[in-house]
Amino acid sequence: EPDNDCDACKEVSAGRCIDLIEMDAASHTGVDNVREAIVEHVRFLPARWKRKIYVIDECHMLSASAWNALLKTLEEPPEYAVFILATTELHKVPATIVSRCQRFEFKRIQPDAMAGRLRHLAEDEGLRVADDVIAAIVSSADGYVRDAESLLDQIASLGEKKITRE
Repeated sequence: EPDNDCDACKEVSAGRCIDLIEMDAASHTGVDNVREAIVEHVRFLPARWKRKIYVIDECHMLSASAWNALLKTLEEPPEYAVFILATTELHKVPATIVSRCQRFEFKRIQPDAMAGRLRHLAEDEGLRVADDVIAAIVSSADGYVRDAESLLDQIASLGEKKITRE
């Protein structure tokens, strides 16, 4: 868990961590994008921290040639490099890549945990949200934190401090 207090956490939260490289593969699908963002730069040591983290979001969108360009780097990464390949469609990631990765499958958040998170967020924003409203948000979000937080944010944007079903 991040402590949100150390320099590394503060840099990541502020978007200033140069040792954290994020690539949206849905927008950058080609081999040139992978070479430019990762393959050519992975040989450089981390600038500030012990590790250099590469996050490739929506990695299933990469082209076959992009995967081929990345394969050698994934097979023999420098000891300081960590790659995080995020996808909602694992079946579209080549088997040669999947076989070289540790796999962590994230599941939907349980309703009680989601409700607790929403109550915490509401409290931080100075909102008093009725339990039935929290339950409705949890039900509508169907286990997806981003959806639940977005719904709470929409309700908060109405400007009311006490939120009831009415």
